[in-house]
Amino acid sequence: MTDLTARMLDLGRRARAAAAALREAPAAARTRALELLSEKLKAAEPALLAANARDVDAARANGMAEAQIDRLLLTPARVEGMAQAVAIIAAVPDPLGVETERWTPANGLDIARVRTPIGVLGVIYESRPNVTADAAALCIRSGNAAILRCGSDCLQSSLAIAALIAEALAEAGLPADAIQLVDTPDREAVGLMLTGLEGTIDVIVPRGGKSLVARVQAEARTAVLSHLEGLNHTYLHTSADLETARAIVLNAKMRRVSVCGATETLLVDRAAAQRLLPPVAADLIAAGCELRGDAEAQALVPGMVPAGESDWLTEYLAPILAVRVVEDMDAAVDHIARYGSGHTEAIVATDPAAAERFASKIDSAIVLINASTQFADGGEFGFGGEIGISTNRLHARGPVGAEQLTTYKYVVRGQGQVRP
Repeated sequence: MTDLTARMLDLGRRARAAAAALREAPAAARTRALELLSEKLKAAEPALLAANARDVDAARANGMAEAQIDRLLLTPARVEGMAQAVAIIAAVPDPLGVETERWTPANGLDIARVRTPIGVLGVIYESRPNVTADAAALCIRSGNAAILRCGSDCLQSSLAIAALIAEALAEAGLPADAIQLVDTPDREAVGLMLTGLEGTIDVIVPRGGKSLVARVQAEARTAVLSHLEGLNHTYLHTSADLETARAIVLNAKMRRVSVCGATETLLVDRAAAQRLLPPVAADLIAAGCELRGDAEAQALVPGMVPAGESDWLTEYLAPILAVRVVEDMDAAVDHIARYGSGHTEAIVATDPAAAERFASKIDSAIVLINASTQFADGGEFGFGGEIGISTNRLHARGPVGAEQLTTYKYVVRGQGQVRP
C-alpha cells in the first residue's frame, strides 16, 4: 500500500465516522457552523486573496487562458459573495427529518417517508475555489460528510478556505473531519476516490470539464451525480420582442463566458431572423464576441465566421457564439435534442402558448422563458449555492442544493401487527 493510498483510506474512514456524528447533530449546531463559516470568510478576506494570488500567478505562468483564470480568480466581491452564499444556506430550512409523505394503508401501519443524509460525498472539481465553500456548506446543511478534491490550480485558495471550515465546525461542536480537503495535487488521489475508498464514499460528484466527467463516469465504482457540460441554447421565436431579445442574448452569452450557464448557441426563427439577428449580433460584436454562423446567419451579418459541425457541439467557455437560423420551433427543438447536453435552454417569445410549448418539448434540466441562461445557478434559485447542475435524470436534476443532497427512508409505526 502506498503512502497516498493509506492517507486517502484514512480520509475515508474519518469521513464515515464524522458522517454518523453529523447525522445525529441538531440542526442548530449545523446552522451555527455555517454562520461561523460565513463570518470567518469575511474576516479572512486578505489571507484568501493572498492565497488566491499565488494560484493565479502559477496559472498564468503555466499558460492558462484568461477565461479559465476568471473561473479561478477571487476578488473582494467574490469573497463577499461566498460568505453571503454560506449565510443564505445557513438560513435555508433544514431538510433533515422532514416528512415528505405519510399515509396508512389497509394493514393499519403508519408509514412516513423521511429525508435523511446520503452519507459521504466525494466532490471532485476544477479551478473554482468558491466550490470549496459552497460544497462544504451544502453538505453541512444536509448532514453529509464530504471529501473534497479541488483542481491543482486552486489548491492554495481551497486550503485556506478548508482551514476556515474546520475551525467553524469545531467551534460549533461538530467533527472537523466532516469536511476534508485532499491536500495533494497528485492525480492518483482522484483515482483512489473513484474506487469508493473501501466503501466509505457513497456518491461521487464531478464538477468540471468534459474529460473529468467522462473519466468519473467510466471509472467510478460508486454512484455518480453528474454535472455535464453546459452546451446551452437561447432560441428567438418569431414573436420575440427585439429589445428583450437583445438584452437577454447579450447577458446570456457575455455576462460571464466561463460559467456553465452561458449560452453557447443562438437559434433564430427564419421568419424573424432579418428583424432580430442583425441588431442582436451587433450588440454581441460590440461586446467582443466572435460569431460563427450557418449560411443564412452569415448572409444577415456580414463578416460572421462560417460555423462547422463541431461548433454546434462545443462548450466554448469563451466569447464565441454559434448562430443558426431555423425553420421554426420544431427545428429548434430538434437541434437542441441533437446537440445539447441537457443542461439549460431558453426561449424569448411574446407568444405565451409558444413559450409553454417550448418548455414542454425541451428535455433539459432547466428551461427558461424570457430570461437569461445565466440564471442557471443554485444561488439564483434561492438555494444559497449549489454543488453543481445535475444533468442526471435520476435522484436530482438541475441545481443541486441542500435538499437535493438528501435521500429518504421509511419510518413505519405499528401497533403489534404481524403479516398473515
